Amino acid sequence: MSSQPSQVSPPPTKVRTICCIGAGYVGGPTCSVIALKCPHIKVIIVDVNPDRINAWNSDDLPVFEPGLDEIVKQCRGKNLFFSTDIDEAIRQSELVFVSVNTPTKTSGMGKGFAADLHYVEASTRRIASVATSSKIIVEKSTVPCRTAASMRTILDANSNSVDEDGSPISFQILSNPEFLAEGTAIRDLLNPDRVLIGSLDTKEGKMAAGALREIYENWVDGSKIYETGLWSSELSKLAANALLAQRISSINSLSAICEATGADVDEVAHACGLDKRIGDRFLKASVGFGGSCFQKDILNLVYLSESLGLKEVADYWQQVITMNEYSKSRFAKKVVQTLFNTITMKKVAVLGFAFKKDTGDTRESAAITLCRYFRQERALISIYDPKVSNNQIYLDMTEPGVIDDGAAVRSQVAICDNAEDACRDAEAVVICTEWDEFRQLDWQRIYGRMKKPAFVFDGRGITDANKLRSLGFRVHTVGKGPQIMDPIWA
Repeated sequence: MSSQPSQVSPPPTKVRTICCIGAGYVGGPTCSVIALKCPHIKVIIVDVNPDRINAWNSDDLPVFEPGLDEIVKQCRGKNLFFSTDIDEAIRQSELVFVSVNTPTKTSGMGKGFAADLHYVEASTRRIASVATSSKIIVEKSTVPCRTAASMRTILDANSNSVDEDGSPISFQILSNPEFLAEGTAIRDLLNPDRVLIGSLDTKEGKMAAGALREIYENWVDGSKIYETGLWSSELSKLAANALLAQRISSINSLSAICEATGADVDEVAHACGLDKRIGDRFLKASVGFGGSCFQKDILNLVYLSESLGLKEVADYWQQVITMNEYSKSRFAKKVVQTLFNTITMKKVAVLGFAFKKDTGDTRESAAITLCRYFRQERALISIYDPKVSNNQIYLDMTEPGVIDDGAAVRSQVAICDNAEDACRDAEAVVICTEWDEFRQLDWQRIYGRMKKPAFVFDGRGITDANKLRSLGFRVHTVGKGPQIMDPIWA
């Protein structure tokens, strides 16, 4: 007589231990805040990189975010732990965040557009192979729509475990995308605009979503926790970043018109932002957006649209990236053209290398594009950034696969300890990152130590251009037209 199959173990409804796979810019801050606000929950952040874990366990964290250091020090060793023992952390936990990198593919099908889900799939296989009890698995990484379906297939194909009662263990997959802005991540986590939880419309899926909701309700008002379908949640992250980037590219396209006509992009943005239908957020003209999300997510959206046969949709979103690249190249060419069409052997000071202030992240930073352009023009570049390491700058400036490019970079690029040293004997200053300290520089002192005529190219619109002109500088601010008092720009 054949025995009846055991009933599948239900998903956990009470979370006592959380495992986060991936100790990067998302996993580290997110789970540190969870540990702070949920002292009754043990939080284990794991990573395959021992150097990164060692840094999290030190006084020099691998991620810089205002407020993060204090939270980690308060919780570490109490209910917040950093480890390389991934398997044990998975086994201990009822809920597992998958917060690994999903870079744009650099080869194969979808090269340059599709997300590389290798790390997501590897993490999913590992969970399936070592789990000894039912788990709630939460997508925290930014992933293409319907990634959860492939995760489900992997879990079902690789799990043969049963729990202590002999029942087959179950896996419930949730989507819980992050909507953090680097530089304000801790503030965004402590007081989020919304928390999105996507699940399948099943009894088990709703139970899993309820368990995750209960965690967030320790500090987030329940009205801000929004439950959706799994696919809607996955797409919402891509859509939110695409819409934000679209606004930046839109105002940057208008900044080009402003420069050509003599209009002021700040005045135009302010006038448009007064319309309640538009609002004033993300209407700040700049040299271009960067960061780990905007470009990657838009390219992902382009690839998804093309895969679905929606060519016109793909073309529409591709133009956001095209305009961003144009903004950077246009600014770089403005520097060269203004310095009498050559910067060969001229010293150009670059202030800021991170893609935005209050972060050490350089991914897709506009400064990288500008500096590589200046290198091709054979300029001598001096760089200062208060949070980006020297090694990271040299790494970003080195072209992969180019023999001896590291030595060539060092012969052409100098990294300085402060802004004044970077600007000494320079012919031009290029502001790439809106660090607050750049607003307070002693520009008169800097002017006295620069070659003349001395130029300032403000790619973030943070300086008082008229004040700089009164000191003797020739000033170009992105989105501002030629000045009567500064005829060289005419």
